[in-house]
Amino acid sequence: MAPDEEEQRRRRTTGRIISVAAVVCAAIAGILVIAQVTANPRTDDAEVFANYIGIAPVVNGPIMHLYVADNQLVKEGDPLLEIDKRPYAYALARTQSDQQALEGEIGDERRIIAGKESAVDVAKSSELSSEASLARAAAGIKQATADVANATAAVGRADAELKYATDNLHRLEPLLAKQFVTVDQVDQARTLVISRSQAANQARSQLDLAQAGLTAAEAQYKQGQAGLVQSHQQIQQATHNVTTLDPLVGQVGGKQAAIDTAKYNLDNCVITAPFNARVTNLTISQGAYASAGQHIFTLIDTRVWWVIANFRETQIQRIRPGMGADVYVLSRPSVRFSGVVDSVGFGVTPDAELVGRLSPQGLPDVQRTLNWVHLASRFPVRIRIQSQPSDVFRLGESAVVVIRGHSSSSSGK
Repeated sequence: MAPDEEEQRRRRTTGRIISVAAVVCAAIAGILVIAQVTANPRTDDAEVFANYIGIAPVVNGPIMHLYVADNQLVKEGDPLLEIDKRPYAYALARTQSDQQALEGEIGDERRIIAGKESAVDVAKSSELSSEASLARAAAGIKQATADVANATAAVGRADAELKYATDNLHRLEPLLAKQFVTVDQVDQARTLVISRSQAANQARSQLDLAQAGLTAAEAQYKQGQAGLVQSHQQIQQATHNVTTLDPLVGQVGGKQAAIDTAKYNLDNCVITAPFNARVTNLTISQGAYASAGQHIFTLIDTRVWWVIANFRETQIQRIRPGMGADVYVLSRPSVRFSGVVDSVGFGVTPDAELVGRLSPQGLPDVQRTLNWVHLASRFPVRIRIQSQPSDVFRLGESAVVVIRGHSSSSSGK
């Protein structure tokens, strides 16, 4: 055999060996890649995410001071901006003045009520005095009635004695002519008649006086009754005139609430950072008018960062919370950040082409289409970055995530 043919045969054999070896190596490499991807799911469909809030003032007013700039890092408690305090300071002073005026009004009303209550006590004392006067008048009536009875009896006795003396005189006068009696006896009888007549007149005068006293006692009793009725009416009137503090005391809570509201508005004239954050989307400057409830700029919470990674539904079964993850952001692709799986999503918006839409009649409207290629759904997996520098990440930045099938490590790069 010629040397050239021998050389060509060796070359063909060597080429076949190299080709077979290349195919075998490629197959082994493919198997290893498939095993690695299966054991450690990977996706480049991921974005950096963090909590963020819109900063909106609680009160209206022009911005007097703006302490931050766009994309500036701020710490918890740092002032962000200050709205003109003067209107709210005036409002607080006015509400405090209203509260002091109410307290003064309550004090005046307390003194007025004390005076009215004293009037009630005076009316009650007058009632007691009227009751005592009425009792004295009743006792006076009894005494006057007894005096009238005694005077009437005295008149009866005086009349009886006068009649006896008169009859005795009439018996003695005829006997004087016959000298059966003496002139002295007749004179004594006449004197006795005159005496008894004067006694009878005096007794009648005493009776008239006693009757007048009875009439006066009855009049005084009626006057006492009228005074007692008047005392009752005065007590009722005085009692009705006594007012209460309830209407004024009921305003105390409202006045205090107005003060608290004014203080709240005044305190909210200065807006401070609620947490360590980065200012972004700042499109306003000092002097602008800030309206309550309207966002001025956004604060990104730099305390905790996540990566939201979308994995195919075929990979979800191998991902569980607590697993470690390697995160690479495209701005620094050579730096690996350690993370831990916080949660795995359990729902995404259904594909309307597959599920259909509900028609007005309530039945699903499924389109009659042919899809030769069916794409797997992707579910979001939330991965928390551990011990990250806050100046590295940007919200919405693209990332690559590799899930490690082991517990998370505590250190990050």
